[in-house]
Amino acid sequence: MWPATFADRLQSWYSMRQQCCTLPVELALTDINCWWSMTPWQPYYLHWDDQPAWPDPWQLLNDNVYCDLARALGILYTITLLDRADLTDAVLVLTKDGDNLVLVDQSKYILNWNPDTIVNTNPAIEYRRQMTQSQITQ
Repeated sequence: MWPATFADRLQSWYSMRQQCCTLPVELALTDINCWWSMTPWQPYYLHWDDQPAWPDPWQLLNDNVYCDLARALGILYTITLLDRADLTDAVLVLTKDGDNLVLVDQSKYILNWNPDTIVNTNPAIEYRRQMTQSQITQ
């Protein structure tokens, strides 16, 4: 169940990140993907054209509105804040099909595609836009 208050969401997010710090990569990514898939979905909260105005992770949790792009952004924020050496190449992409995905380990892992699992393959994903971890930290 998704936490009702901002304080509860913040605590739940913190606990999940702490747990993911020590898990093997695949399990950590699965936990992150599952946690963000629990968010209450609402269409059209964020748009790629408004990227400079996107919320930071704390504002995202406070606003508590999650379209597919907001979920993917939350996933990228979470991976970035873990500061793990084995998770340094995550990329948020808008595919040509309109999906907002997070690609990790040179697209070996695909998050925000399936709510309960991560895709562990390397398909040829064509995308129109992207945001890297280094861009998000600036």
